[in-house]
Amino acid sequence: MSFYKPIKKCILICVCLIASSQLAHAQMENDGIMIPQNYLCPGLMYGHSSWTNYWEGTFKRNNGNLGTVSSNEFNFMVTYGLAKNLIVTAGLPYMTTNASAGTLEGQKGLQDISLNIKWKALQLVEGKSKLSLLASVTGSTPISNYQADFEPLSLGSHSKNFTARAVVDYVYGKYFFTGSGAYTSRSDITIDRNSYFTTVLIYSNQVILPNLSNYNFRTGYRSKYFIAEAIADISTSLGGFDITKNNMPFPSNRMNMTSVGANLRYRFKSLYNLELTASDQYVVAGRNSGQSNMIMGGVSYIFSLKADKKVPQVNYYKN
Repeated sequence: MSFYKPIKKCILICVCLIASSQLAHAQMENDGIMIPQNYLCPGLMYGHSSWTNYWEGTFKRNNGNLGTVSSNEFNFMVTYGLAKNLIVTAGLPYMTTNASAGTLEGQKGLQDISLNIKWKALQLVEGKSKLSLLASVTGSTPISNYQADFEPLSLGSHSKNFTARAVVDYVYGKYFFTGSGAYTSRSDITIDRNSYFTTVLIYSNQVILPNLSNYNFRTGYRSKYFIAEAIADISTSLGGFDITKNNMPFPSNRMNMTSVGANLRYRFKSLYNLELTASDQYVVAGRNSGQSNMIMGGVSYIFSLKADKKVPQVNYYKN
């Protein structure tokens, strides 16, 4: 198939997918990487996030009663190649939170179990150029009874979430650009009090959470053994309200974050099935969120479930 003739059609399909989704690790939902059919890739990821300064609305400040707020996440993930252009990934994180000052006690426990399905809908190849269009859906639900109304030390929002994402991945030789847009719908949650204040006093234990949009962009170098990429990520709450002066955050606050960072993946030549991942992302702008630095490292191992392994070194990055 010619690369140039159907490019307008490809872009139109992408726009339609993004519009229908309302625009919101092993293989990630926002990258262009797939694994082959009948291959399994379990992995363990560790992430550490910390911040001292945060935005109270649009006002940037710190809080001596909190000091430095930090969280640790241990995430077990497994990806399986269901078909040539279809993979499924499940994840289960265990989290801890902590504040270095004050009397608030950190939390720990299992957070939300998630399931992602990613589909490569279209691929166009012309010489060294390759354009792929992918779509993914993700569902998550709390797996423990953690307290959502305990920001900023809560393990999460305790909502059931559904995310639809469209991904465009362009590769020229060993260089690539990937862009994606997603929309996340969140369920209402129940908190342990009968009234609360947003911009008005509400007599209820039910909280309506704003839905979310997300845009992710990454570009860099992708080879058989190594990936290096620069990342920009923009997350926006589609509603909510600002933290009131000198008050604690609330689950339905408007929480926006823009972060930039870098990600590295390395696969050993002698232990080809083993992959190491490291990344660092820093929040450069926000609203009702901490200016956090997020460091992540992980290890994963990919192998075929077929008894006959005729190709022991599949190029997993060449899709």
